[in-house]
Amino acid sequence: MSTTTTEELSATTLLRFATAGSVDDGKSTLVGRLLHDSKSVLTDQLEAVARASASRGQEGPDLALLTDGLRAEREQGITIDVAYRYFATPRRRFILADTPGHVQYTRNMVTGASTAELTVILVDARNGVVEQTRRHAAIAALLRVPHVVLAVNKMDLVGYEEKVFAAIAEKFTAYATELGVPEVTAIPISALAGDNVVEPSANMDWYAGPTVLEHLETVPVSHDLAHCHARLPVQYVIRPQTAEHPDYRGYAGQIAAGTFRAGESVTVLPSGRATKIVGIDLLGRPVDVAWTPQSVTLLLEDDIDISRGDLIVPSKDAPPTTQDIEATVCHVADEPLRVGHRVLLKHGTRTVKAIVKDIPSRLTLDDLSLHPHPGQLVANDIGRVKIRTAEPLPVDSYSDSRRTGSFILIDPNDGTTLTAGMVGESFASPEPVKDETDDDGWDF
Repeated sequence: MSTTTTEELSATTLLRFATAGSVDDGKSTLVGRLLHDSKSVLTDQLEAVARASASRGQEGPDLALLTDGLRAEREQGITIDVAYRYFATPRRRFILADTPGHVQYTRNMVTGASTAELTVILVDARNGVVEQTRRHAAIAALLRVPHVVLAVNKMDLVGYEEKVFAAIAEKFTAYATELGVPEVTAIPISALAGDNVVEPSANMDWYAGPTVLEHLETVPVSHDLAHCHARLPVQYVIRPQTAEHPDYRGYAGQIAAGTFRAGESVTVLPSGRATKIVGIDLLGRPVDVAWTPQSVTLLLEDDIDISRGDLIVPSKDAPPTTQDIEATVCHVADEPLRVGHRVLLKHGTRTVKAIVKDIPSRLTLDDLSLHPHPGQLVANDIGRVKIRTAEPLPVDSYSDSRRTGSFILIDPNDGTTLTAGMVGESFASPEPVKDETDDDGWDF
């Protein structure tokens, strides 16, 4: 294991990152190589991988087995679930989400990248940019992942040719730039051989950039959400009714963004009732100030009706409440999403009934054109939707807040997650269409 001390870890920053790529591009091998070469793997884990590899007739340890933990993953040789791994170097701590490459598991890539500050997108140097590469780049752009690394893998299988790497990097960067990705760093690697993963490659002296780990350790990361719009989705109303605190009534939740202060005027949404914070409890102790991502209990001056799902915000910085939401979504369910579909919409801690009023467009990944009015979205489609909710919701734009600007659509019959949505996000602005939804009892 790494010899990083507790004191060193306390001084390092945290980077959340995700891997993505097509099947057999080598994501799990890259992750295994990162863990192995950074000395973040226990001896007994290495021994278990060596035994499993030997039982499959392999001469050396298959580092992909460090992340492919499900039996079905090992049998099929593909990643199915999102595998989270935690490791550290003296310079930084990491939370890694290794996401599947198979098209039917694209939904898991959305899950893994939703909280990431960086995404590593792998391509096979022999195949270059393929449809799944474009899909993953589009998802990274939609989720506003600040940093994207293009890892051109299996360079050993193309003779470590610079021109192969340069052509792929140019094509991907141009595509990502059209999507609005703010930064792309291209790195030629061989995850199997270890070239440019942790140690610089002796086989590619034409490349003078950082290794994957060097870039992960040095890429600027900002966790300063304390100055964003302050938002507290209420999770629970606390009323202990004890002799010591007979009138205690607190509103508990995790601060999604921003900072709250005792004495501050706040508004409860969607009701719009205004009041003042008279106390903040953090871990059972009163504090004057609390910020994201702390879990706190707010004590308010007035006894007003507040329940789970309400949103507490500063009165001077309240988002608009609306029943009409326009968003870009990634459809993740096998069942298509159609105009007129009755769904549940979960936003923060509130879940309300809703109807899909229109699907104005679907994104074509090849050329980033919009297919107008497709009528439905099928699994892994990215498109624009218009939704009408039964109750007004206080929503931010996703560009302002990844937490309070996002939502999911749920099947009301079985609880299946249908769609992940980003409020206000768009690749283009399609022409508005007339609402033609039938009156079916859910027409809010």
